[in-house]
Amino acid sequence: MERLRIILVSEDRFISLSLSAMLQNLGHTVITCGHDASEAVNKTRDLSPDFVIMDERCCLQTVRRVLEQHAVPIVLITSFIEPELVAEADTVGVAGYVIKPVSQMDIQSALVFARSRFKQLQSLKREIVDLKDMIRSRKLIEQAKGLLMEREGIPEAEAFRRIQSMSRNQNIPMAALSEAIIMTDKLTNKTRGSKSRSQESQGTAQDQFQD
Repeated sequence: MERLRIILVSEDRFISLSLSAMLQNLGHTVITCGHDASEAVNKTRDLSPDFVIMDERCCLQTVRRVLEQHAVPIVLITSFIEPELVAEADTVGVAGYVIKPVSQMDIQSALVFARSRFKQLQSLKREIVDLKDMIRSRKLIEQAKGLLMEREGIPEAEAFRRIQSMSRNQNIPMAALSEAIIMTDKLTNKTRGSKSRSQESQGTAQDQFQD
């Protein structure tokens, strides 16, 4: 494993010194040691580390706040692992665990595992985002097709071909073009509705004047 820039967060000075020595022996750099939640959040934001190793005394809310500042693998140092803790920590985003007392071999294994798991989680998140974007794009295209079919009186295949052709000719993604078609239709309908209400008001006023 290449040299990592690591932030340690622990209220226990002995744990910080011990872990710092182990990490340096493994060839890594401890860029700073924090002692509470605010330090963990601020130092992660300012220093953009490769890893954060955090004592269990730091609550999981701190983990969440750290990850909001910077996407980074977090290893939790704990006295024992409870199923409830693991489930909650996994949900928050903890990538690995080390049980006290910590040995140099333990911390090395935890770093390797946590980094691999973090990469998998990041890849999964990207896949989820891509899937959501794809679903949204399909919905927009389907809605735009429906508007063209209704407005132009054309079949579905022709509506799709027109969107595809405009997208290619104007070098605009089909989803963005479809969204523009939908927005244009909404604005057109809104304008028509305003004109219709205005005409009705004028008609009413003329009727009252004649009366």
